[in-house]
Amino acid sequence: MKRKIAILLAALMVLSMLAACSAPAQNSGAPDANKAEEKPVVIQIGYENNPGEPTDLAVNEWKRLLEEKSNGTMKMEVFPSSQLGSKNDIIDQMLAGSAVITLADGAFYADRGVPDFGITFGPYLFESWDDTWKLTESNWWAEQSGMLEDKGLKILTANWMYGDRHTLTTKPVRTVADLKGMKIRVPNNTIQIKGFEVLGATPTPMPLGDVYTALQQGTIDGLENPLPVLYNGKFHEVAKYLTLDGHVKNFTTWVTGTEFFDSLTAEQQQLLIETGNEAGLYNNSIQEKITQETLEKLKAEGVEVIEVNSAEFRDAAMKFYSLPEITAKWTEGLYDKVKEAMK
Repeated sequence: MKRKIAILLAALMVLSMLAACSAPAQNSGAPDANKAEEKPVVIQIGYENNPGEPTDLAVNEWKRLLEEKSNGTMKMEVFPSSQLGSKNDIIDQMLAGSAVITLADGAFYADRGVPDFGITFGPYLFESWDDTWKLTESNWWAEQSGMLEDKGLKILTANWMYGDRHTLTTKPVRTVADLKGMKIRVPNNTIQIKGFEVLGATPTPMPLGDVYTALQQGTIDGLENPLPVLYNGKFHEVAKYLTLDGHVKNFTTWVTGTEFFDSLTAEQQQLLIETGNEAGLYNNSIQEKITQETLEKLKAEGVEVIEVNSAEFRDAAMKFYSLPEITAKWTEGLYDKVKEAMK
């Protein structure tokens, strides 16, 4: 009898072990070792503007939109105030394949192998903001953008209003003649250098981060930029005369390297472009309001605001479009072609 009971117990133990082996494994909550978690694409975006400027606020909106719409699979790290280096430094980084973005304009693209793009930063080319958007939607713009891609640079978005560029100086500028010999800081590109030369000034290229000290020390006599940039850089603390010459209607573009862009999936490329355009619309919606508020702040803080005869400045600037050193690099009849593209 005992023998039968022992055999029965042994059989029950075997059956229990077989049942345990055949039962489905319980999910412990640990990730599948064979399915490594995908790391998000991390993009660095660097620019000269300081925190609080319209451009900076809009970049942070771009970051929010991109990270939200990509469900966290794309991340944007924001570096204002030239933390990643100068514009040319960042462009060199992207040409080397880095996952970086910066803002740039036609003047920089002209120096990067697409000379006709430079005309978009020519003095007094645009009469209204509508002119700028018509140009960026034209076949001419598409052709230039394609040539830039061949040089390794991909424009992501071009609908960002940067502002009318005005001149802030340590001595009053009321006429074109007052600019003669004045050292005006400009970005380091041929178009803007020549644009101020035709007005009689001595353009002095340097990074924006060096300008405050240069004004203090008398190395330069002024600079030019949209009002929020001038105010947030606190340049008005050492230069008290603002000339509202509006020499450039400055729309800007955001650019990355084609090597990095081509490494993204089609969906990621689309997300990067679409959210950039959406952030551009946000930027434009706050630009006019902030610019007007900034003008009032400059007045309240002791800056003399000078209204000028814009026709006098425009007429003097027209010499730019016949400079041999400029036009020799352009296709024949470029000025007329661009004007036609705006219609």
